[in-house]
Amino acid sequence: MQKLIKNGLIQTSEEDVLDKAFDGSLPSNSALVPLSYFLVHTDAVLAQSNLGVWIDSDETPEDLAPYADKLTLIAINFPKFADGRGYSFARILRERFGFTGELRAIGDVLHDQLFYLKRCGFDAFAIREDKDATAALEGLGDFSENYQADVLQTSPLFRRRKSLA
Repeated sequence: MQKLIKNGLIQTSEEDVLDKAFDGSLPSNSALVPLSYFLVHTDAVLAQSNLGVWIDSDETPEDLAPYADKLTLIAINFPKFADGRGYSFARILRERFGFTGELRAIGDVLHDQLFYLKRCGFDAFAIREDKDATAALEGLGDFSENYQADVLQTSPLFRRRKSLA
């Protein structure tokens, strides 16, 4: 089972991430189904509360817009550390489409990314098997202050300081 950082705690992920080419019957256990499967079997997936959807970096979050208020878990895959499209996907899902459920980063997720992933709207992080989850958890507190606005802090630092003066 993969280690998951969620709500500031290290947990074990309950969901199986189904392969992108998956086209079988829906599992009875908790799982993340690929976007392509979800778009074909939308009603069946939404009918099961133990299922979430994962989106790959070569897909578009706009496909999930009509379902943002119905899904409880969306995972965004980072196929490699240097692929930053998932950051934009997270902000689009949170800010443009109003997704309020769990937004999970999966794939090549490393300690150095966690602080920035959280700022974009992620609230759960599946840590690579070969990495230390305890050390990764510390990455959420790498910095005490942000200069720019983000999903969590909608006002930039200069405005926050101005209001305190």
